[in-house]
Amino acid sequence: MTPSLRLAPLMLSVALVGCVNLTPTYERAVPPVPETLPVTESAAATVAVIGWEDLVESEDLAGLITLALENNRDLRAATARIALAEAQYGITRAARLPSVSASGSVTETGTFDGDSASALLMDSARAQLGVTAYELDLFGRVASLNEAALQTYLSTVEGERSVKISLISSVAQAWLTLAADQERLRLAKETVESQGASLSLTRELFDSGVVTEIDVRRASASVETAKAQVAQFTGLVRQDLNALRFVVGADVPADIAGKAVLSPSPLMDRLAVGASSNILLSRPDVLAAERQLRAANANIGAARAAYFPVISLTGSAGYSSTGLDDLFDGGGTWSVGPQVSLPIFDGGSRKANLGVSKANRDLTLAQYEQSIQTAFRETADALAVAQTVDDRIAALRRLVEDTSVTLNLSRERFRVGIDDYFSVLDAQRNDYESRQNLIGAELDRALNVVALFRALGGGPVGGEVE
Repeated sequence: MTPSLRLAPLMLSVALVGCVNLTPTYERAVPPVPETLPVTESAAATVAVIGWEDLVESEDLAGLITLALENNRDLRAATARIALAEAQYGITRAARLPSVSASGSVTETGTFDGDSASALLMDSARAQLGVTAYELDLFGRVASLNEAALQTYLSTVEGERSVKISLISSVAQAWLTLAADQERLRLAKETVESQGASLSLTRELFDSGVVTEIDVRRASASVETAKAQVAQFTGLVRQDLNALRFVVGADVPADIAGKAVLSPSPLMDRLAVGASSNILLSRPDVLAAERQLRAANANIGAARAAYFPVISLTGSAGYSSTGLDDLFDGGGTWSVGPQVSLPIFDGGSRKANLGVSKANRDLTLAQYEQSIQTAFRETADALAVAQTVDDRIAALRRLVEDTSVTLNLSRERFRVGIDDYFSVLDAQRNDYESRQNLIGAELDRALNVVALFRALGGGPVGGEVE
């Protein structure tokens, strides 16, 4: 039988590689959430989620986000994890290709004995090219492991997207908090000035015998309270700056920090959200969980394949001679053959490994479904705020208008002696609280836009993998 005929069965086996795959067919789980999001008809006009560049209207905030994406340590760590996962995937993928090596040697041997000083010298040379233990993946073990490694790598990529979205959101939240506290600090300083003027007027009226000392004491107490508020918000602003520097990963120029304001809004007032909850399936954390589920599913195939024989191919071809000069002058030699390994008794380890892989698949399925539920709740909560916060702000603005007029009237009535200073204090307190509440509501609206942006998956942030 000629060598080509002897190799025919082997070549047929090679052609069958990949024909059998014991991995269970993957079917995306039905999302355990309602099919539609709780949005109004007007909000459900579009389904696209915009990227952060379109969301951010403040150039200064956009610059800080860009700086954070360049300097943040968490993002650097996520990038390093991607590089590690990619390298590990490359190692696994390499197992699907034969390992080919070349070797060569030149030796000189001789003999000697104790009675003679002469020696017999012999030369030998050898060159060889070989394939070592190339597994014929007849039952898909290597293919399943490769698929699991690929899905793990892609999950890591989605993890980087999640870190980016989290970083963008954190910078925006820190900026908005700084803006709100600066507004509160400005209001507290204005209150010190206005109540200081009221204190001066009260002292003049006291000197004229129009008011009593208790009115002076009340006016003085209101000034000191306002000064305490100034000190409090000054500290909060400094803390906000520290938080902003931390998430950005670099120093924040003082002139940029001073530009943090809530009005005009540094962000779009609202995002257009589609009615279908399927939009949540593109969230990076949900995609990462699904990648992990796919990897666990592939590992079941590898565990099943362990029940079948492992067929490996080894082969070599080369030349040998008694000298290096005539190494390639004569005929060469070759060898090729399969190696079969079939475990007969393993104490139940293969069965246990299969059970572990199935249990891990069930666990990752539960985690995947939980990630969808979390995404739905976060989105629903953000939408609930979005649908009511505008009405809240409108009511607070009307309240500020009313309390401001009331304060002016109370001051005038006190000046002409109709009311005592207690009425002025009550009006001042109501006016101050209404303005603070308005700042808080405007902050809530802006933060909710960030929360909705994050809940919807953040839109494209770059570096996406097909």
